[in-house]
Amino acid sequence: MNSRIAVVPGSFDPPTLGHLDVIRRAAALYDRLHVLVVHNPGKEAMLPIAQRLALLEQSIAEGDVEGDVVVASWSMGLLVDYATDVDAGVLVKGIRSQVDVAYETPMAIVNRHLAHVETVFLLPDPAHAMVSSSLVRQVAGLGGDVSPFVPPAVARFLDPEAAAR
Repeated sequence: MNSRIAVVPGSFDPPTLGHLDVIRRAAALYDRLHVLVVHNPGKEAMLPIAQRLALLEQSIAEGDVEGDVVVASWSMGLLVDYATDVDAGVLVKGIRSQVDVAYETPMAIVNRHLAHVETVFLLPDPAHAMVSSSLVRQVAGLGGDVSPFVPPAVARFLDPEAAAR
C-alpha cells in the first residue's frame, strides 16, 4: 500500500463546505486523493450517486482544490477493497465531534486489521464544525437557504431560483 495515496470516503449527500474543506486539506497532504462516494445502506439518499459525483467534481473544480484528485463511487464490498484496488494506504475522515470519534474509531481499527490501511482524522475548520449533510437536507427540504453550508455548485443545484437572484 502506498501511504502517499489516500481515500476520502463519504455519502456526500449533498456535499457540504465541511466536506470540501477536508478534501482541500487532504489533497495538499497526499500525492493522489480519491474522493469516494459510497452507498450507505443505513441512510435514505436524497440525491442519486451520479448527481453527487457531478456536484463533487464541480465543487472541487470551483473550490480551489489543488492536486491529483479522483472522484469515484464504490458499492461493491468493503471500503478497504477499494483502497487496495487503488493502492491507497490511508483513509481520511473528517471528525466534527466526540460522537464522530466514537463511531469512526472501531471502523479504523478493523480497516487496519483487514487491509493494513491507516485512518487519519482531520478536524474541521471551526466555521464548518457543525454542518452535516443531514442538516443541509433538513434545511433544504423545508425551503431554507443552504448557501452558507454548501459549495456554490450545490447551492445552485438545490435552489436554482436563489442562484438566479
